[in-house]
Amino acid sequence: MTDTTQVSDPTDIPFADTAARPWTDVDEWRDEPVRHRYVHGGFTGTDTRFSFYFPPAEQYQGRFFQHVTPRPLSEDLAQQASGQADKIGFAAASGAYFVETNGGGEAAGDPMSGVDPRIGAYEANAAAARYSRVVAEEVYGPHRPFGYAYGGSGGAYRTIGAAENTTGVWDGYVPYVVGSPMAIPNVFTVRMHAQRILHDAFPAIVDAYDAGSDRAPAALLADVLTEAQAAALAEVTRMGFPPRAWFAWKTLGTHAFSALYPGIVMADPAYFDHDFWNVDGYLGADPDDPIHAERTLVETSVAALLSTADAVAAGLVPDRSAFTGVGGVEPVYDEVRATDVAAFALGHTLDHDVAGAELQVLTGAAAGARIRLSGTTGDAAVIDLDNDPETVGRIAVGDRVRVDNANFLAAQTYHRHQVPDASYAVWDQFRDADGRPGSPQRPFLLGPLFAASASGTVQTGRISDKTIVVACLLDREAFAWQADWYRSRVVEHLGDAADDTFRLWYVDNALHGDDEHQEFPTRTVSYLGVLQQALRALARWVEDGVAPAASTRYDVADGQVVVPPTASERAGVQPVVDLSSDGSRRFAARVGEAVAITASATVPTAGGEVVALEWHDGQHEGYVAEPVTPARRVTATRHVVFDEPGTYFVTARVTAQPTTASGTAHELVQDLDRVRVVVS
Repeated sequence: MTDTTQVSDPTDIPFADTAARPWTDVDEWRDEPVRHRYVHGGFTGTDTRFSFYFPPAEQYQGRFFQHVTPRPLSEDLAQQASGQADKIGFAAASGAYFVETNGGGEAAGDPMSGVDPRIGAYEANAAAARYSRVVAEEVYGPHRPFGYAYGGSGGAYRTIGAAENTTGVWDGYVPYVVGSPMAIPNVFTVRMHAQRILHDAFPAIVDAYDAGSDRAPAALLADVLTEAQAAALAEVTRMGFPPRAWFAWKTLGTHAFSALYPGIVMADPAYFDHDFWNVDGYLGADPDDPIHAERTLVETSVAALLSTADAVAAGLVPDRSAFTGVGGVEPVYDEVRATDVAAFALGHTLDHDVAGAELQVLTGAAAGARIRLSGTTGDAAVIDLDNDPETVGRIAVGDRVRVDNANFLAAQTYHRHQVPDASYAVWDQFRDADGRPGSPQRPFLLGPLFAASASGTVQTGRISDKTIVVACLLDREAFAWQADWYRSRVVEHLGDAADDTFRLWYVDNALHGDDEHQEFPTRTVSYLGVLQQALRALARWVEDGVAPAASTRYDVADGQVVVPPTASERAGVQPVVDLSSDGSRRFAARVGEAVAITASATVPTAGGEVVALEWHDGQHEGYVAEPVTPARRVTATRHVVFDEPGTYFVTARVTAQPTTASGTAHELVQDLDRVRVVVS
């Protein structure tokens, strides 16, 4: 095969309920990020585009990995990723070629476009997978490659949709950070309600849930929080938000809600226009509720346009330049701003910060437009990323605008009026003693409509191919109980045979985003290594009959997934590290006195060995490596000296790796633990 070999024009490929003829416009060898043959093309009469990345024949082992994005995006995203997020390099190192698509194009991801939702959910990806096998035969010779689809967040919906609604296309699946049919918009509304009510209390909440706190969460509720704050914290925790994850409250924002919000208002306008503010049983209809004091309706003008650099420098938006997880599950990392306007300076300074308002444009070239804001601070209105860049670009200095947060306030308790069936135990807090909802209910449940739009159908658990689900205990967007909800549906379908087909691996101290870089590296770890291990374990399970590591053992209590404290009890693949001394994570020391802190790390039976141990002393930037000899159990002691009085957090981060991946940059699975040191 030479560099100029072109794939032939094959017969039609099944596409939804019809067929489409594939075409290719690029077929060439490339050397970045690794040596591969790149094939790009699409299907005649459709907007679907695909990219295939074939490693050299000597690396290929007869399989492909196909990443499914949260929504239809570019078919070239993998080319922009690097480090642990490099999907092309990982696939090649795993003996696989890599497949990605644009999910059928932009219209396929728009529920209002009239395009069959199955196309964006799985049919476009399935057509590309089928055709990739045709091309693979030309590249490597006659054979049927095994295929594995994986995707996170919205991509998990789409991956599950493929698993439940196709046969013979893929041989296994790894959906990760999965939501349930009731996730949208409810996981966001309850979180935003808590963010509004608890704003002033977050420092105390973070301290109470941090390592070595001298204030138990129960005492926090009783002694520090107001009645309204205690109720809001209890509500969001029972709904599944992990209370340990509030440390990010300053940069948490609204995540994907801004993109979902227009659809919610369109689907249920009566709730926002009338019922919430006027009908008994809704929060806004209570004239004594403090929500009325937070209503903002201000008419002003645009005083200046702030660039992304200006907004970062002013602390209005976080600096995302270090993030590399292109095409991943975090909306703010997926795309570069199409316009460099990140915020507006207004001619009016608001008397309090407003999260999630609308900026209604009254005059100028963009008159009539509604721009969704992630928040306001003083006289600055920060533009949410999920806005039309052309519309934002038409707004000019001097344009009259109105800041209105009425709908955003109303949305924050929408989940109370969306009580589903009894399989969703987190809604029990809104049922009376007879199991009936205690507040007025909307005419329909929005969650299943959003889920069907993403998955093509509502998830049922009716799978037949092997599947490994990866979920995170600190997930603030796809609450961890939802992975258990899906496991329960699979068990209902497969019964005692579920263990022959299904695994659920929980990852502690990991958030929603599939990125190597961590905004809070002494609090969270990446789960990319677990994801890589799941894909390779899935291939061995399907191709060789080698069962993967057992599912993580856990309980679900009041919306929270609780795992055992030791690796042997917990199972799964993640190592467990413990810095406690006699069960305590609080140390006392004097200035200049050395404090001895011992880290004990253990890897579950199927998780390999500890290959790295790092320390962060809470005083200096970055981690310091501790030399270790790879083993399933590693213990190390570090003596830390503090030069100033204060409260410090010492962190130990461990990395484990299966022996089959030893010496490579893949399947590196991390965990951490931290202790509090009070220095006087």
